[in-house]
Amino acid sequence: MTTIQNILESQSLQRPNHSAIIDIEGKSSSYRQLLQQAQYTQAALNARGIERNDPVAVILPNGPLMAVAFLSVASCAASAPLNPAFPAAEFKFYLEDLKPKAVIIESGSTNVVKDVAHRLSIPVIHLEPKEDNGSGLFSIAGYSEQMHSKPINVSKPSDVALILHTSGTTARPKMVPLTQKNLCTSAENIRQTLNLTTKDRCLNIMPLFHIHGLIAALLATVKAGGSLVCTPGFYAPRFFEWLNHFQPTWYTAVPTMHQAILNRAHENPGLVQNSSLRFVRSSSASLPPIIMKSIEAIFGVPVIEAYGMTEAAHQMASNPLPPGIRKPGSVGLSAGPEIAIMHEDGPTLLSQNQTGEVVIRGDNVTLGYLNNREANQASFVDGWFRTGDQGYLDSNGYLFLTGRLKELINRGGEKISPREVDEVLLNHPGVKQAVTFSVLDEVLGEDILAAVVVEDQTTTEIDLKRFAAASLAPHKVPSRIFLLDELPKGPTGKLQRIGLAEKLGLSGVVSATELKAPYKPPRNDIETRICEIWENILDKKQIGISQQFREVGGDSMLATLIHQELENLFGIQIALIDVYAAGTIESQAHLVTKTLANR
Repeated sequence: MTTIQNILESQSLQRPNHSAIIDIEGKSSSYRQLLQQAQYTQAALNARGIERNDPVAVILPNGPLMAVAFLSVASCAASAPLNPAFPAAEFKFYLEDLKPKAVIIESGSTNVVKDVAHRLSIPVIHLEPKEDNGSGLFSIAGYSEQMHSKPINVSKPSDVALILHTSGTTARPKMVPLTQKNLCTSAENIRQTLNLTTKDRCLNIMPLFHIHGLIAALLATVKAGGSLVCTPGFYAPRFFEWLNHFQPTWYTAVPTMHQAILNRAHENPGLVQNSSLRFVRSSSASLPPIIMKSIEAIFGVPVIEAYGMTEAAHQMASNPLPPGIRKPGSVGLSAGPEIAIMHEDGPTLLSQNQTGEVVIRGDNVTLGYLNNREANQASFVDGWFRTGDQGYLDSNGYLFLTGRLKELINRGGEKISPREVDEVLLNHPGVKQAVTFSVLDEVLGEDILAAVVVEDQTTTEIDLKRFAAASLAPHKVPSRIFLLDELPKGPTGKLQRIGLAEKLGLSGVVSATELKAPYKPPRNDIETRICEIWENILDKKQIGISQQFREVGGDSMLATLIHQELENLFGIQIALIDVYAAGTIESQAHLVTKTLANR
């Protein structure tokens, strides 16, 4: 089965009434319904002139509608999911780069992508959920079956099914086209690695605009004929409720999510003991051995750490399930593609226990970036794809990663180009120089910081964060921006990104303790009320007014919830960008006070 259509047809034939997609209310859609939805979507897109390999941007909130829409669109066109939290500037970049035949959104959506698409003269397709018929099912506004008479055009194995952007060492992200064969091969690799069957139920907390959620959670589950519980996204306070209600057999997540789950496990001992999990999976960033050990102790099941990337349609290596040996600190054995270690100058392959660049090849690996000859020449050598990761294979074939050969920052599984952030900050009229860099973090793996030289003292850190948030997705906005009189330079006088943390006195930051502010209690009514909002949404006690939002477990989804609460509580209208940029209770209180005064 080398196309998504093949998989849906097979599952519909073998288990037509088996629950495939389940929403958090417990409503489900069957495999027969999934196939019917895909066939309907194929006809509707074909009627609009959208054929095989045509890119279609999909911007939908996490959940069953996004899951079903992806499967349906990817069965007949090149689905290009985008993060719904992108600001207008990022949507403009990605849509101009993709040149999609259409943008798909939910009817009634107020997402800024609609206006961006109109300005770029890109047709917008509205999905209308059919909530009474099943989970994630939909109709397409303005389409009727009478509009289409010719045969439906379904994708073939060599056709592009998915296009995702991945950050590169330059500021410009690269487009990764993945074929039907790439995706189906990877889904089968994951199914085999995890021994997934029709009895398995995955609790999906990963975003479905990310390769991890799309392939490891969604497509691997469908390939196995299992069931997928589609949540609105990761929300730690509700995780144990979902775990208890749906009794999943597994979930997959990035290390930051595992850490947040661990932080709340002691509050839910009964739900943990009643868990039906048979394993837990981790990928997209290195999992600290202490977190792996803690999760295994709490749930009493093995944690399977895997190694993946977009260019490989996700999974490349994985530790095996018991009785196979799991090695903490290792990302496991080859789990699909062939893995080798190449000399950094290429193309010589190295022996066991020799450190070099990790390279891969196989049916799940992209054939090359779109419209980027330079990147393709640099990334492919003698048929091997160069991952940019440094590591070695031990005598048993287990892969150990030792570092990055590129400048990319891996913040909790999200890959960020520091040059992209540099360019945004340098566009601020008050900034003369800017260098974005990483610092080690015990939860995120790496966090993103920036150092800038400003024209005058009127430009503040909050100003720069707000400016950056207007052009960058929330996870790309630096946690801290240091305002300096001069940036440290290397021996040749060039600004140096690598080692900048040490030059700023942040050496050895494993827990980023130097960045964590001491506890300061609320000083007035507004700060007290905002503090209560934070503590309720973040499920934490005694959050100080100067603590950074990300420092206490905040993310873009939780920022949206805080934004809503601030508007409701104080009866004001404020921009989400401002709320996210004002990353402390103290700053948000100042923002609220200023907004109230200007009403």
